[in-house]
Amino acid sequence: MTGSAEGPKERRRLAAELRALRAQAGLSGRELASGIDRVSQSKVSRIEAGTAMPTLAQIERWAELTGATPEKTRNLLMLAERAFNEIHAWGTLLKDRPHQQDEIGKREGGARMVRTFEPLIVPGLLQTAEYARQVFDLSPLATVREGVPAAVSARMDRQLALYDPGQRFEFLITEASLRWCPGQEGRGLLPAQLDRVHSLSTLRNVSIGVIRDGAPALTYAAHGFVIYEGRDADDVCVGVEAVHAGMALHDPDVIEMYERTWTALKRTALFGDEARQIVIEHLSAFRVPAE
Repeated sequence: MTGSAEGPKERRRLAAELRALRAQAGLSGRELASGIDRVSQSKVSRIEAGTAMPTLAQIERWAELTGATPEKTRNLLMLAERAFNEIHAWGTLLKDRPHQQDEIGKREGGARMVRTFEPLIVPGLLQTAEYARQVFDLSPLATVREGVPAAVSARMDRQLALYDPGQRFEFLITEASLRWCPGQEGRGLLPAQLDRVHSLSTLRNVSIGVIRDGAPALTYAAHGFVIYEGRDADDVCVGVEAVHAGMALHDPDVIEMYERTWTALKRTALFGDEARQIVIEHLSAFRVPAE
């Protein structure tokens, strides 16, 4: 299945088509959910609102229960194929606004677990305000650079979710990400940033794993990614930020690839006191001795 820039539009179309089928069949959300494997009444509502993606098997069952014709069912499945993966070019997405932190925050807020792998920089949810400011200043897009204060403020607001005991956050980062210096002032910002990572690692609902330089690799991941797990077991989305675009991936086969990659990466990471010791080592290296 391939992604396209039409993903969001196609997902809205799919949601409208499925909603119309249920209404025409005279079924309530509860009645429909009872006949579809791993679909609750609340998920029916989210599917019809376009905020959750059903699997192909669930779409087929939805069509069967609502009396859709074979041709209609085929069209729905084709529509779903196009809607599974969304690609948003940064130049288009951020043409008239400086950031998308609010949208990311909503996605995080609807997840029971958020798993982030970042091989290069400290993940946004763990960044200090000054570190985040330097990161946004490096953007090639003028709209982002001109709206840095708003972007930083919104990113800091997202971090409030870390203190919600009803959510779980897991991070896998590399030693390289602990050393990365954003901008000319980056090195001076690292002591406070590393102290922040160390502090957040002690939260009960937060896990931070560090992959040591030279640790035997079990997989290859050239870019970071985020796995969002919703309230339902199959309500999963993967977010990827490439140089040219952001992607939201809903294809179960693609998600499985990222799940396997996450599992392999996690096996190479150190956690708890061992991870905190690595952070302390780097913190000591960057901290300026008192005169």
